[in-house]
Amino acid sequence: MIEVGVFQIGPYNIDARAVLAPMAGVTDLPFRRLCREHGAGLTPSEMVTADKRLWNSRKSRSRLNHDGEAEPRTVQIAGGDPQMLAEAAQLNVERGAQIIDINMGCPAKKVCNKAAGSALLRDEALVRDILQAVVDAVEVPVTLKIRTGWDTSNRNGVRIARIAEQSGIASLAVHGRTRACGYRGQAEYDTIADIRQAISIPLLANGDIDSPVKARSVLDHTGADAVMIGRPAQGRPWIFSQINHFLATGEQLPDPDDHQVEAILQRHLTALHGFYGEVAGVRIARKHLGWYLAALPQQSDEQATLAKDFRRRFNLLEQPQPQLDAVGEFFTARRPATVAA
Repeated sequence: MIEVGVFQIGPYNIDARAVLAPMAGVTDLPFRRLCREHGAGLTPSEMVTADKRLWNSRKSRSRLNHDGEAEPRTVQIAGGDPQMLAEAAQLNVERGAQIIDINMGCPAKKVCNKAAGSALLRDEALVRDILQAVVDAVEVPVTLKIRTGWDTSNRNGVRIARIAEQSGIASLAVHGRTRACGYRGQAEYDTIADIRQAISIPLLANGDIDSPVKARSVLDHTGADAVMIGRPAQGRPWIFSQINHFLATGEQLPDPDDHQVEAILQRHLTALHGFYGEVAGVRIARKHLGWYLAALPQQSDEQATLAKDFRRRFNLLEQPQPQLDAVGEFFTARRPATVAA
């Protein structure tokens, strides 16, 4: 029997109600491991193109790397051709994927212009063909991520959800915006609540869920089984443990203090350097550092200036060790102001 607060995808019991959203350029293996350590029930890969001719690029090779990754390993694939997606699913399963996730939620023009991502929501017949082809091609569970529709006049999320369930999709994640909305405005959850009434497979609510209280509110409003956290996890991987704890107990966990954030950040940067190599690792570390700084409480003008100056200097560093040293120096400089405040 599945315990309260836990849902199931195929043979896998997911033991948390907060999961990571796949994000291109963000949810690489180091970040997935970090989020899993902090309580994320699922940690899907970055979006992998279904065109296997592109898999030899450095970017694709890193996205296909699952060395030492915790189970279940989820790989998200994107494309617009049913047979190409089916073959991509099979090849990813051979490489270790235990759940295949299909992207029909990405609003990026470079994806939608190729009749993939959320652009597919305009063609419900094609959606059915894609889902059926992928489900039939692999023995592992297949999941789907969508938006509420193409635009606010065409919110066909309920119909897509029914097609998904009929096609054998094991769970559905819904971002509470249309493709046309991009990331503008506020997410709406009424459509997700309507989808909950239309299907019985596990449902994950996504969009603007940036706190434990917001997670509780969205779950209550939609009836979803879990929340999927995307951008709010950038620089805040501990958000998963905070949400899970609050949902289980009603108690708010405090944010980590500066010592804890420094340790998490140092481990994250070290993992990026090791995974990508010195040149790419240093470059990729810069954007993650920016997210951590944005998540820090700025309790004074002095601290805000310190963070701004530090980021400017950090972005000029070209070697791993100077980046790690600079992080230590920054938090050492922050602490007296924190104590005084």
